[in-house]
Amino acid sequence: MDKAGKFKSTLERYIHYRGIDIVLHLKDGKVVELDKNRQMENDTVIGNLAEGVVRIPITDIRSADFFAA
Repeated sequence: MDKAGKFKSTLERYIHYRGIDIVLHLKDGKVVELDKNRQMENDTVIGNLAEGVVRIPITDIRSADFFAA
């Protein structure tokens, strides 16, 4: 499995774990902390933030941090 495929697989797995906090670092320099109501649809991460619903394509993600809550 290539690096991109492994990242997608890992991210998708952790999105479904509600006890893990996820912080995404985007290629444009933004940092997005996902709440517990997050999901993945095809190659897009969907999260509910204070600003509303965000849709982040996987190609826009530089890295992700996972924290046990």
